[in-house]
Amino acid sequence: MQPFFSKKNYWGVGLAVLLLVVGFFLLGAKPANNKLALNVAPFVLLFAYLVVLPWSLWKGKDKE
Repeated sequence: MQPFFSKKNYWGVGLAVLLLVVGFFLLGAKPANNKLALNVAPFVLLFAYLVVLPWSLWKGKDKE
């Protein structure tokens, strides 16, 4: 049986997890009212959840 996901899919999921870790790290930065926690972190998290992760899971294995 051939694997359903390709190497590109795993790289995409890895990138999404890395962006999620960075986003949550930025979100938890002290003090809570800094620019990174309020402006950058939500966009990093949204990009990871709504763009990178779905793309990496829906992108099927390339036909060879």
